[in-house]
Amino acid sequence: MKSTTRGTLAAVVTGIAAAVGATATPAAAAVPTVPVPVPLDGVSKSLHTEVPQLGLEMPLIIPGAPEGPRYVQGRLLPEQVLPQVPLNGALPGANLRTPLPHLVGQGFDHLSLDAPASALRAVSPGLAAKAPLTPPNPGNAGLPALTTPALGVIAPVLQTVPGADLGLGPGL
Repeated sequence: MKSTTRGTLAAVVTGIAAAVGATATPAAAAVPTVPVPVPLDGVSKSLHTEVPQLGLEMPLIIPGAPEGPRYVQGRLLPEQVLPQVPLNGALPGANLRTPLPHLVGQGFDHLSLDAPASALRAVSPGLAAKAPLTPPNPGNAGLPALTTPALGVIAPVLQTVPGADLGLGPGL
């Protein structure tokens, strides 16, 4: 095989590997959580019975930088007096697996609930205000005119796609 063919083949394989790695990495890094195991082994040993297994995922909230004031021509105050603050994090996740004893006969089945942490994007509410005065008017000897003041609340935003999986199966 020629060296140019080997170089081309190596470049194609490297590009494919980078593309596959680039698509898999953001999904795992998109939801920042801390796993919290709930130890129930002591209860199982002291009561001599099967107890549920429980694990939680607690989210890490990451605040973003608010947008700076945006001045609009013809207004004395900026567009947003109190800017909205973006927040990124996750909804808490849970993993529960509990034994279900057979009503007739020996043994156990299990019931499981897997609710993984879901990415969460939120924006805090903001405040918009309009001053009771206009900017100086050159046609009015440089004096401002009176206007109706206004105050408004900018609605908060919450985006997430939660999901869960409920299962029933044999064995523990």
